Amino acid sequence: MFLVMQGVSKAFPGVQALQDVNFELDAGEVHALVGENGAGKSTLIKILGGVHRADSGKILLNNREVELLNPQHASTQGIAIVHQEFNLVPHLTVAENIFLGRLPIGRGGFVSKKELLQSAQAVLQTLGPVSPTSLVSDLTVAEMQLVEIGKALSFAPQVLIMDEPTAALNEREIERLFEIIGGLRDQGVGIIYISHHLDEVLEIADRCTVLRDGKVVGTLAGSNLDKNEMISLMVGRPLERMFNKESNVQPEAALEVKDLEVPGLLHRISFEIYNGEVLGVAGLMGAGQESLPRALFGLLPVTQGTVLMHGKPIRIRSPQEAIQHSLGWITEDRKEEGLVLSQSVLENISLASLDRHTNSMGFMQYSHELEIAQRYIRELGIRTPTATQKMEHLSGGNQQKVVLAKWLNTAPDVIIMSEPTRGIDVGAKADIYEIINELTRQGKAVLLISSDLPELLGMSDRLIVMYDGQIRATLDSNQATQEHVMYFATGGKQDEKTVSA
Repeated sequence: MFLVMQGVSKAFPGVQALQDVNFELDAGEVHALVGENGAGKSTLIKILGGVHRADSGKILLNNREVELLNPQHASTQGIAIVHQEFNLVPHLTVAENIFLGRLPIGRGGFVSKKELLQSAQAVLQTLGPVSPTSLVSDLTVAEMQLVEIGKALSFAPQVLIMDEPTAALNEREIERLFEIIGGLRDQGVGIIYISHHLDEVLEIADRCTVLRDGKVVGTLAGSNLDKNEMISLMVGRPLERMFNKESNVQPEAALEVKDLEVPGLLHRISFEIYNGEVLGVAGLMGAGQESLPRALFGLLPVTQGTVLMHGKPIRIRSPQEAIQHSLGWITEDRKEEGLVLSQSVLENISLASLDRHTNSMGFMQYSHELEIAQRYIRELGIRTPTATQKMEHLSGGNQQKVVLAKWLNTAPDVIIMSEPTRGIDVGAKADIYEIINELTRQGKAVLLISSDLPELLGMSDRLIVMYDGQIRATLDSNQATQEHVMYFATGGKQDEKTVSA
């Protein structure tokens, strides 16, 4: 075997992250690593990348035991990582980012721009049409992903670890990425591929190892790769149905929006959402669905339109006023906008409702705050040793549940969910869907904005489709199909197409 990890274990305070893990990688193999958030995937690759030291076990490269002291040392041993979150400097060029910290020095101690460009071009020629002289700030997300891959390839790795590499890519860009992976495999590079998208694993992987609770629970190969078996191994139980959608729609409208205008972003937006309803919002990137919650939460200048909550007109000019009017919003980027990672689970749950935990003198009531946090930890199944655990130590799925708890703690009547399952595993997704069902049972209205079309079709009672800042169609659940949604999302008009069940 090219890379062998034997009996690797790692513990953090209160958590056994890895326990006696065995993992192997051949040269010229794509070996997928899957598991729920918190299963141990990140810890495993951080040990391979020299970020963490294992408590026990050993690592062999080409039959030689190695001790990876730090990330720089790991790179000298032929191990490179393409991280899920970009680590690029926007005001520097592509070439400068690829060789950051290793810029070629010419005469007089200055950077040799000629050598830098030649080296960058050599790396980029197999990746695609990205100019080494372009500023990173001018690149698309897909191009930034290529630069991250280029950074890793510039070390000429024998082992390339790719952590959720398709998270921000569209279908065509994913196809291009898979072509690149195929070329690297043909060159003998061993690739560890980490993804929550199991269909991708089925398409690209030669083998798949499943982690659960820090242990290897199975390795599947070739014709034995099976999505249902992977899911069952990941969550420890079969998921017969992912969505289990319930219909709890009531006749009264919770929120009505009429002719809403945000210059350049939203045009004459009108819809209503009923108590107990999940109203889905679909659209391609830039169609306006990202701007809609910002307008409703007072973060964008609304120049025209009316918003009614339970039939009464309201005016929202700030997030604080939105909360006062019983609106909640789970933002798309939980780490930047939804959480304070350096604070505890307890503190984050209280963030949007501090007034509920203060006494008449204006002081925080810690015992009440702790009681509420522990209730949400129990009810939402948040995996954390204690309520005082720092958010940065929780998995993505558990972080997302804390964001949910934060907004449920404000007692909203309408809760907007922007990409609520992005970057979380299949088990956590099923938990989020059940939480949505529970909210609608309580008569709460949910505005579900997602780029995951099966998710929208599986969870929505009705679906609105946006294009160019407008609503192009409103579809009942028995009318909404992928074909219909994509027709309107690409500019089709409802009066030009007969939509039937």
